[in-house]
Amino acid sequence: MTNDQGDKLYIQLISVHGLIRGHNLELGRDADTGGQVKYVVELARALAEHPEVERVDLLTRQVIDPKVDADYAEPIERIGNHAYIVRLPCGPRRYLRKEVLWPHLDSFADQALKHVREVGRVPDIIHSHYADAGYVGARLAGLLGAPLIHTGHSLGREKRRRLEDRGAKPHNIEKQYNISQRIEAEEWAMDSAILVIASTTQEVEEQYSLYDNYHPKRMRVIPPGTDLSRFRPPRGRITDIPIYKEIARFLRQPRKPMILALSRADERKNIGTLIRAYGENQHLQELANLVVVAGNRDDIAHMNAGPRKVLNDLLLQIDRYDLYGRVAYPKHHASSDVPDLYQMAAHTRGVFVNPALTEPFGLTLIEAAASHLPVVATEDGGPRDIQAHCKNGILVDPLDADGMGEALLQAVSDGRRWRRWADAGLKGAYRYYSWGSHVESYLKEVHRLLGKRHRKRMIQTAKSRLPTIDRLVVCGLDDTLLGDRRGLNRLLERLHEAGPHVGLGIATGRSLHSALQTLKAWSVPLPDLLITSVGAEIYYGRQLVRDTGWDRHIDYRWEPERLRKALKGVPGLRLQPKTNQHPHKISYYINADRAPKIRELVRHMRSQDLHAKVVFSHGSNLDLLPIRACKGQAVRYLGAKWGLWPEHMLVAGDSGNDLEMLRGNTLGVVVGNHHPEIRRLKGEPRIYFAEGRHAWGILEGIDHYDFLGTIHIPGEAETEPENELDEA
Repeated sequence: MTNDQGDKLYIQLISVHGLIRGHNLELGRDADTGGQVKYVVELARALAEHPEVERVDLLTRQVIDPKVDADYAEPIERIGNHAYIVRLPCGPRRYLRKEVLWPHLDSFADQALKHVREVGRVPDIIHSHYADAGYVGARLAGLLGAPLIHTGHSLGREKRRRLEDRGAKPHNIEKQYNISQRIEAEEWAMDSAILVIASTTQEVEEQYSLYDNYHPKRMRVIPPGTDLSRFRPPRGRITDIPIYKEIARFLRQPRKPMILALSRADERKNIGTLIRAYGENQHLQELANLVVVAGNRDDIAHMNAGPRKVLNDLLLQIDRYDLYGRVAYPKHHASSDVPDLYQMAAHTRGVFVNPALTEPFGLTLIEAAASHLPVVATEDGGPRDIQAHCKNGILVDPLDADGMGEALLQAVSDGRRWRRWADAGLKGAYRYYSWGSHVESYLKEVHRLLGKRHRKRMIQTAKSRLPTIDRLVVCGLDDTLLGDRRGLNRLLERLHEAGPHVGLGIATGRSLHSALQTLKAWSVPLPDLLITSVGAEIYYGRQLVRDTGWDRHIDYRWEPERLRKALKGVPGLRLQPKTNQHPHKISYYINADRAPKIRELVRHMRSQDLHAKVVFSHGSNLDLLPIRACKGQAVRYLGAKWGLWPEHMLVAGDSGNDLEMLRGNTLGVVVGNHHPEIRRLKGEPRIYFAEGRHAWGILEGIDHYDFLGTIHIPGEAETEPENELDEA
């Protein structure tokens, strides 16, 4: 399957949250360090071992925190001959749960861009995992022009539905999980992705189908792989298994069949219903022990609120049903103990149970099958496909405690059936769920997508004055750079006095012709670069050389005629004059009192498989742009192309169409005369709200960051970039 140039693939995986390392995975430590962590680490290794793959980088968040192992602070970890975990700074150094990472994801994308430049090669494929990485992946793929593959792992719409079914109030769900932001990130990832990989048919038909950007032609089901070499049928004596004594100390009769549950302490794992199923079935208690391995803990009182509640409820239920001597709930286990736990259960002719409310993957079911252990599992998601392939157990309603208890009783009460299930599971695991079969299916899809156009692409610098500068000021035009003559003149003087290493760029919603007329009217010399039409065009230098690479880059999924037709007749929308239209920009006047909400307009377009970025600004303007086009993406594209670190770009704006440009690792300045829609940025990292109006505000921002000197960000260390890559 090699291409006609013989080039090997560079694949970049993105998985932002949780604690990720290549050894001793702390699965179950918290809600963010679970099956997804195991999946992406093993996927990276398996892909890198394939002869058609040159390099795999797994990008994740760097964590420098005394509460976690120092491994998670290491910038680079080699996990195979051609596979690396690359940890990027993102927000505060301490460990954070995924729900509070959203304000820092733009910074993560900028750090990823740095890494790409250090590698010196644009990835052939970017593959994002979960909603937060989908946000980063869509941004990065759009900037680099690389195809995006996305895997959701678990989906926000399904999570919200499950929580509402259990009685959670919408405002509490929003407050705890930022669920709307997560769902919108999933929509954006699906909008940008050339392929969405799901693990099960049910996931596609019942979960992804709820999204505006659900298009079956872009969906593929590839069952998740498992490192089956770690899992095998039981051997020797059960008493020789290292963790046996730790489990046996809880139990009066440790040799009875073991019902094994293995998950993190998370409400979604539904451990409470399992305890009730066991506690209310006297016959089941007489036949079998229950072993619940729910992560690791030292002191429940010192744990986060979620796992603390789950474990407190577990202990209360054990006491309520008086299950002492029949239930084991060990405090600690290592990742190396997991295969032994399955073997213990198989030794006793027990069963593995996964009672989760929702289970998109079900890797533990595959591990159990490879260990010659039958399963009882939730009828949701992955277990349906696994059971269809392996035929090694029973699926149950996760909310039906009585039904779950009866299913467990069936699994441990008939020895002949137990053997039939165990044998079928072992055979099915190796046939359908090895990493070898997963990678072959994966690369088949990749080569289908890339086709003959695949080439190894290096980041190159074109001839321009821009390579001679080491910092760049990019500012909006109307009401930012312009508006006060004295302030404008003083700013131009300061930039001239700083010398040739400082460049000036302008980012405006105006067309090129209109921007040039405006600059002439204010006697502003041509800047080093112009971003016009809200990010739809880029021009360089006195010759106004157009960046045709940017044109090709943003043409992705852009269908202007169909967009105009779709919005024709929508109340409150009126096309602006032809002079404001552009091949990559459709501009409307919007009457906010009559027009539908912006979200409804977006849904309307998505329902017709139309793709556009919607920019609302100045209270009355609505611009439609290609999904890869905006001022923010243009600024970062320029940084990548010309080798400028985000910290060496000061960006200044005043309105809604500057929002994406201001976020991230660039040094943002909001001028004092800003519009109300930009106030939402107050408090975000690296965004300074100046008191000075127009150019005076830009000058104030320059002084705030000492941008023409050593560059200092109040509250942060000096920002001179360091090369964090080793010889890898």
